[in-house]
Amino acid sequence: MNLTVFQDLRALRAQPAVLRNFLLVDAGVQLASLSAWVVLPWWISSRAGAAALAIYGSAVAATTLLAAPLVAPLGDRVCKTRQMQWSLAVLLAVGAAMAWLAASLGFNLAVLLVLAMVQVVAGTVADQARANMVQELVAPDTLPKAIRLRKTSQSLSGMLGPVLAGLALGVAGIAGAWFVYVVLLAVTLLFALRLPVLEAATTPPAGLRHWWQALQSGFAAKWCMPMERGWTAVNFLVWIFQGPAVGMLIPIKVLSLGLTGAWLGYALSALSFGVLWGSVWGSDALVRHLGRYRVRLGLGVCEGLALTLVGCATSAQWMLIALTLAGFCNASLALVGATHRALAIPQHYRVRLFAASSMSTQIAGTIGPALAGLALAQWSIHAVYVAFGLLMSTSVLGFLWVPRLREFLTLGHHEVVDWYGHQYPNIFRHP
Repeated sequence: MNLTVFQDLRALRAQPAVLRNFLLVDAGVQLASLSAWVVLPWWISSRAGAAALAIYGSAVAATTLLAAPLVAPLGDRVCKTRQMQWSLAVLLAVGAAMAWLAASLGFNLAVLLVLAMVQVVAGTVADQARANMVQELVAPDTLPKAIRLRKTSQSLSGMLGPVLAGLALGVAGIAGAWFVYVVLLAVTLLFALRLPVLEAATTPPAGLRHWWQALQSGFAAKWCMPMERGWTAVNFLVWIFQGPAVGMLIPIKVLSLGLTGAWLGYALSALSFGVLWGSVWGSDALVRHLGRYRVRLGLGVCEGLALTLVGCATSAQWMLIALTLAGFCNASLALVGATHRALAIPQHYRVRLFAASSMSTQIAGTIGPALAGLALAQWSIHAVYVAFGLLMSTSVLGFLWVPRLREFLTLGHHEVVDWYGHQYPNIFRHP
């Protein structure tokens, strides 16, 4: 039976305190991150235009790409709770610096880029820790419910974050919006201090060479599994076009329609509402009627078409409707197969494979904004948005050629626990 938002919130109260605290921290990070994603792109695009925003997007993606191999092995060897606490403290300091810059010095792209890159490194550590933490806090049979609760809480915070930032921009300006960001992170850090210490899986890190070897082992394992290799390749191609369409192109689209910064908050909230709608009501019903494989393939194509409609929109209302549809497709697409993929990986390799996937995504994330910036120099935002939406839909069709994907997605949750380990025992023999 599908869960409503209120049923999910009641279910959250029934969970162990440690899982509740984690979900509050996870939602707080999401809330603050999306608040920043409204304020910073709007600050840059409204003061320096699309070219500066493309530089910012590429710089952030490139920094994440460089940060990924450095922080990847930390998840296996350093307490995830400590990672969360340290990274939140750094993000809090960066937010305070942003607020001071906006209040005292005004706009300075070079300083913003430096602060943004520090923010990315700290955010990469936090994201890696929270992405893999839930698997260690719950038993395998309750993991699907925990993932759903996490998705619901993230969707709620995803709606509130942009709205809160948009309201702050309208009432208190950019400096006031950064102050709100700082307060959100401070509260989140207080909850993070209540999380339990988790034992590291292996010995402490032995330096950069050891980190690189751990990352290589993740890539090597991924390459030796045809389905995982194909899945990653399709995701890579999709994200080149999907990333800008749900990211840097949105504030430029809002500006092209002559709207204020508050409308950027509404636009991202519409996207998040679609994610909530899809995660709570959409995915289960669609999977029951169509199966996981058809849902993952079909909704991926539909998301690209919805983003194409965003590019075609000539009013704020149509833009919000199209973004809501894109969010719905994105949520169902993300949920279908996510639990399977997490459970299929042996626990001692999850962080390494996640790091390899994340690095692949970040390479695509570096290419995407650069392509968007080059395209915007030649064509209008409407034409570029339409092209990126259509190219995303076409790229999703690559899932048709991923080996054994249909077979894998028809298995039950209990059947896929350590599935990769059973199918490829030689790859996961050593921790």
